[in-house]
Amino acid sequence: MNYQSLTRPFFRALVMALVLLPATTAIAATNVVVSLKPLELLVRAVATEDTTVTTLVGPGANPHNYSMKPSQRRALADANAIFWVGPEMETFLARLLTSGEFHARSHAFMPDEVADNHSKEGHHHQHDSHNGESANSGSDPHVWLDPATSLDMAREIHSVLKALPGADRAALEANLVAFERSVAVAEKEIRQQLEPARALSLFTYHDAFSHFARHYDLPLAGVLTLNPELSPGARHIAEVQDRLRKATRPCLMTERPFDQSSWKPITGDIAVTFSDWDPLASDIEADSAGYLAFQRSVAEAVLGCL
Repeated sequence: MNYQSLTRPFFRALVMALVLLPATTAIAATNVVVSLKPLELLVRAVATEDTTVTTLVGPGANPHNYSMKPSQRRALADANAIFWVGPEMETFLARLLTSGEFHARSHAFMPDEVADNHSKEGHHHQHDSHNGESANSGSDPHVWLDPATSLDMAREIHSVLKALPGADRAALEANLVAFERSVAVAEKEIRQQLEPARALSLFTYHDAFSHFARHYDLPLAGVLTLNPELSPGARHIAEVQDRLRKATRPCLMTERPFDQSSWKPITGDIAVTFSDWDPLASDIEADSAGYLAFQRSVAEAVLGCL
């Protein structure tokens, strides 16, 4: 009997088993789905490099009435973690992410009870605010514009990711610490850069700027429309126009994806400076430094008013 002929198939099988073993025992990469680009920037600031991030609302799309593609629905099903602002911002996700299928994996930074409180505050502000604050600042869901709030959001992302199976906790911790330090440095620089802008009277098309303005002590003099989905009423237009005429160095922070047909009927021939900005960070590169670049881009838009 040939001993080698008997052992050769065994060794071939053993080699094949060793080749296939890493593929069957490797830990799968982390899949994260976020609703908006700014949330992607926060995830990438904290997450490890092997994390796959899918963003639902693309450039130019409206997060209030977005319609998901089938591939994005599948991405939600495959996600280890899902991050969104909350039902006041991404209305298209409210029913889906509070259902049994996704509830355990979804994390809202403004959950229902918070959104409800903000909504009530916003209703009050619409009728009673006559100072320099936004007429509806209590309901502004663009919370990521405030770097202090975004740090809290990054810490929550870190907490969720480190609890996942196979998480590299040391790397996640190092990334969070580095992000905290870099935000502190950038925040100080931006605050100094914005000092001349405090002499302006800033207006925005809709209520998306209040968190940034409040954090950096910028004078937010008014909002052109309380709800971009609806045409503003004649009374509100008259009030805004009166504020624009009386304001010192008024500047309108125009926003993508809205165009001048949205605000031109309101500003008319009033002497107003315009500066474009994007609260959804559409043009910002999605990497670990993206959130800092986003903050600087908003500051540059404000300085464009000068």
